[in-house]
Amino acid sequence: MRRIRTSVGVFGAALLTAAPLALTAPSATAASPAVVTARPATAAPTVEEQRLSQRAPQEILRRSGFADVAGTFGDGLARVHSYGAAKRYVTEAGRGLWRRAVDRVQGRGPQGGDLSRDDDRPLYWARLGMTEALREWKPRFRLTAGQRDTLAGALECGSRGQDSIDLPGGGHGGKRTLRVVVTGFDPFQLDADARRSNPSGAAALALDGTTVRTSSGRLARIETAVFPVRWADFAAGTVERTLLPHFRRGPRQADLFTTISQGRPGRFDLERTNGAWRGGYPDNARESRTETVPVPKGVPTVRPQPQWTTTTLPYARLTTTPTGPFPVRDNTAVTEVPAGGGAPVERPDGPTPGSTARAGGGGDYLSNEIGYRATLLRDALKLNVPGGHLHTPVLQFGAGNTDPATGAVTDPDFVRNRTAITGQVRSILTAALSVAPGIMEK
Repeated sequence: MRRIRTSVGVFGAALLTAAPLALTAPSATAASPAVVTARPATAAPTVEEQRLSQRAPQEILRRSGFADVAGTFGDGLARVHSYGAAKRYVTEAGRGLWRRAVDRVQGRGPQGGDLSRDDDRPLYWARLGMTEALREWKPRFRLTAGQRDTLAGALECGSRGQDSIDLPGGGHGGKRTLRVVVTGFDPFQLDADARRSNPSGAAALALDGTTVRTSSGRLARIETAVFPVRWADFAAGTVERTLLPHFRRGPRQADLFTTISQGRPGRFDLERTNGAWRGGYPDNARESRTETVPVPKGVPTVRPQPQWTTTTLPYARLTTTPTGPFPVRDNTAVTEVPAGGGAPVERPDGPTPGSTARAGGGGDYLSNEIGYRATLLRDALKLNVPGGHLHTPVLQFGAGNTDPATGAVTDPDFVRNRTAITGQVRSILTAALSVAPGIMEK
């Protein structure tokens, strides 16, 4: 996204049977939840939760069949009798919401309403309903602030797919399935228009668990997750802790990764360079950060911290290979403070030696930051695979539906463009897998 000047027992069995969140026992192969720093417990709703009562979010929930999610989740919380049971229930409820959102987008089960299946917004607003229910919950047993934060972190992690990335193992050489990790973002800039969708999140839901075939006939499995548009979560390490298990050497190590966000109107951008700078634009919590990108403790990194990281996606081929209706550009521009100091300077062809970052090709917001964090982790682990950041076109409403105060939550142009963007993301990934150096030798 660019800155624009995102013990269960009988009780458990009853929950699993009755709840439409499709709660099931956690998979034996599921990854352990990533460590997430949750918001402190508070009696007041968060900034994001305060938007829930607006017309557009309520209509989106109702027309997608997700209006029941928060109430069902709250009813289940009211029945737990211990912290252990609460942790199991909340963890599985978060994963259940992710599965339900993925299933809806991918056409499994009932549509649940007349909102198009490709929509990413029901997941975002339903999650906020659940976080609100968890924050307001008054258990009948002692629950510390730290334990409540742990529950909130488990809910965030599970409902974003961050702890369910399940890359295939096995196989040898050219016979095995390639492994791909893709990330998207929540909707953002919601104070201006609460109807907004994020095509990167829609693409993540559409691609999770799917398989594509490269031009040489190789199969590739895609696993996805989405991230919040919040500075604090990134500083706490949510990106690194999600990606680290899949970047480490091992039988399920990723062969390609792409972080994705919404960018410019009418085009895709492959961001050549990512910068170590936060430009301060307010996030979904209305918080601002202007500083060097903070690297969390406890994760592998490069020392001293580099000002710039570079994509290893095959940008030269992807910008010339037909993948869909939108052009794909190799974006080489950055903004830097030159080595000798002075005012920031825009450079169309990348940074100069010794310069200090002020914006990567993807700007100075969280899209640049996720690209920086993912590629910095790649470099720290010496992961020799294609990886980088992709910006999608801006998703816009139709010409007669631009006023957020009176406009509809969807229209044919809106759906058609989101579907086209998702389809082209899939084609770009397939092309990257077909032409990326080193892929065919694995």
